[in-house]
Amino acid sequence: MPTDFSCQVLTAGFSFHRKPYSMVQLDGVKNYLMRLQTDGRCRARIDGSMSMVDAGDLLLFDPDEPYELRIDNEYNPMGERLVESGDYHIFFNGSWVDEWWKRHKRPTRIKVELSESLLTLFRQLILEQRRLSNPYPEISSYYMRILCLEVDRLLSEHPTNTKTNHVAYEIKNYIEENASSLFKLNDVATHLGISVSRGVHIFKETFGKSIMQYTLDVRLNMARERIIFSPMTLEQVAESSGFNNYTYFHRVFRSRFGMAPKEFRLIHREQM
Repeated sequence: MPTDFSCQVLTAGFSFHRKPYSMVQLDGVKNYLMRLQTDGRCRARIDGSMSMVDAGDLLLFDPDEPYELRIDNEYNPMGERLVESGDYHIFFNGSWVDEWWKRHKRPTRIKVELSESLLTLFRQLILEQRRLSNPYPEISSYYMRILCLEVDRLLSEHPTNTKTNHVAYEIKNYIEENASSLFKLNDVATHLGISVSRGVHIFKETFGKSIMQYTLDVRLNMARERIIFSPMTLEQVAESSGFNNYTYFHRVFRSRFGMAPKEFRLIHREQM
């Protein structure tokens, strides 16, 4: 089978920062860049100004677009310094990518759900790039095309500007930004200036699941990525992902993924 280099994956990786970090390339990164924020937050240059980037933000940059990323010191309500940011990032290029980019007007930032299907594509691309011997480089090309087309589907499903949809996505954003800390339904409602009952109804009507069900989904996805890629202990993973009880975390993780956190870490790290 001939190798198709019209869509090349140059680098693919996962970064998890717990210290301040910055990267500035105002003349562009010279290749296409797709970056998915999975944990914490950072700041990036979006449409000419520095903006906060939260978990669930997918960033797209063309080769000539100025790129600036900063992970700064932040402080929690207790005055304790907190720096935390995790992301997948892929640099890629090729004639197929050029054509794909031109098909739609592409915003720099898209808010997405950190679903298993989307995260699997990023993880698979990383695993392909880490192979010491890879006689089939076209596999990465095919995975990258699928990811690009998935981005197109996400764009087509982007929420309309109705007031109800706006509230539902504001709730979703709040959950993704605050999932690593403990919060109540009343906290969400107060933040948005709505009643708890209205918030619960709108969210369930829009996404087909309750606010707390989605919060659990986000926390489990957050924990899963940290179990695979971070050096934290399993207890630290649980606490930093919004679970204040390890026994409960162990139970819901096993229920969701079919195995205990320790077994999950061992199996997935053997594959890397």
